[in-house]
Amino acid sequence: MNIKPLLSYIQNFVELTKEEISFLKLNLTSRKYLKGQFVLQQGDVCKTSSFIIKGCTKMFYVDDDGQEHVFMLGIEDWWVSDIGSFINQTPSDFNIQCLEDTELIQFPFDRMEDIYLKIPKLERFFRKIVERGLAATQRRIIRNFSLNAKERYLFFKESYPSIEQRIPQYMIASYLGITKEFLSKIKSQIAQEG
Repeated sequence: MNIKPLLSYIQNFVELTKEEISFLKLNLTSRKYLKGQFVLQQGDVCKTSSFIIKGCTKMFYVDDDGQEHVFMLGIEDWWVSDIGSFINQTPSDFNIQCLEDTELIQFPFDRMEDIYLKIPKLERFFRKIVERGLAATQRRIIRNFSLNAKERYLFFKESYPSIEQRIPQYMIASYLGITKEFLSKIKSQIAQEG
């Protein structure tokens, strides 16, 4: 199991001893998914919090009309999970699907208390991760209210340049809350301005 990227990420927040790293390795799982496979399906309980070692994922929900709404995208060194379902062990509102062959390091819910008891500093680490995620979600909501579609696209393009080349345009449009046709129009407009 290749957990070096995860350990590098954790070290940005807390220092782990060799003993703690060994214990952590014993309590994590590694899973590879093929492009198109689901990590989580709407209605299922999220049993893991996952760190992306390799690959790309989308987190989305499907409304009553069958319309897909992309809530989050994930690439290497990002976390993917339905945090509400994971923490409360309740049915998920979201699907998590792999857009590429993907490798994840997973923290199983049923081992988290043991991990926190043996390595208390990881509780602080996960608090920091959740705080960052909440702050990012709040900023995204504000952008969705205050920026027009073109400004949202330009912000996305600037903030996540490596994602745009990896996913279909209709998913970017869904993430931005616009149609793929409108996204094409925005991109044409930007190209003409440039």
